[in-house]
Amino acid sequence: MSEPVVLGIESTCDETAAAIVRGRTLVSNVVASSMQEHARYGGVIPEIASRAHAEAFVPVVSKALHDADMTLSDVDAIAVSAGPGLAGCLAVGVSGAKALAWAAGKPIYGINHVIGHIAVTQLQFGAFPEDTLALIVSGGHTSLLHVKDVTRHVDVVGTTLDDAAGECFDKIARLLGFPYPGGPHIDRHGQLGDPHAIKVPQGLTQGRAGKQHPYDFSFSGVKTAVARWIEGQQAAGHEIPVDDICASLADSVATVLATKAIHGCEEYGSKTLIVGGGFSANSQLRAKLLEVGEEHGVAVRIPKIKLCTDNGAMVAMLGSNLVEAGVAPSAPDFPIDSTMPLNVISV
Repeated sequence: MSEPVVLGIESTCDETAAAIVRGRTLVSNVVASSMQEHARYGGVIPEIASRAHAEAFVPVVSKALHDADMTLSDVDAIAVSAGPGLAGCLAVGVSGAKALAWAAGKPIYGINHVIGHIAVTQLQFGAFPEDTLALIVSGGHTSLLHVKDVTRHVDVVGTTLDDAAGECFDKIARLLGFPYPGGPHIDRHGQLGDPHAIKVPQGLTQGRAGKQHPYDFSFSGVKTAVARWIEGQQAAGHEIPVDDICASLADSVATVLATKAIHGCEEYGSKTLIVGGGFSANSQLRAKLLEVGEEHGVAVRIPKIKLCTDNGAMVAMLGSNLVEAGVAPSAPDFPIDSTMPLNVISV
């Protein structure tokens, strides 16, 4: 099958999404977000997200098929995120995808959501070169992966030891009084501030811990240091320099992510770094990665914003890769796995 048509379905967190990919061409892409329903709580509430997925599933899939001018009979396979993610949210998407696959007699692939963030870059940049490294940065994941074969062999080079980059931003945003999600607010204010105004530590880069974890990530200490600085300013009755705090935090996090990723490329002899995940929409990170990549002769592939955040295109694209590679479909009763390991590509 030279150009498989794959329907991809995504429901790991607060986006219900469906897309159709033909080979490496995006035919349709529909996303419904329940983010506004969680804003009043300052974070995603799994039960609310699951109910939103149940309500949006049929309309979103129907619109993806309509936009592509297709019916289920035109699809060669269905792919769905089976993990990692929120268990209730995954259950809605996977059970719905299984029902569609059974009703239409189509093969189904339960795929790793995080690996989907790698696969989706092919829609913009084409096939992967050999020995590609991938930096995945999202609300809950900060991971550095070595991609030997996106359908069969992905190794974990580094991972999050505590808070991911997105969690760090959200917690500081809450302290600054920004509504959820905080990342876009820190990004916007950071563009107006001085990135060197406040000394923000760079997690896991110094001393023994830095040597023991050259490619792992830790942003809990960063969050604590910035929080204490803010509390100290408030206690002293000083005005909080919001723009400078945001700029300094963003610069510290971007520098750590870019430096570790590029060092990983040098270690593995990779001339290409793929970047994915919702946090890669951050403008300071995008600029820092491109800057450091150019300094070290590494081509940095950061897709457009709509392909960074959770979407069905990433699921469909990985599904298309699996079909083309001749990987066997998932068993009809495959389980969800909310903590799916990053070296598991499909179940």
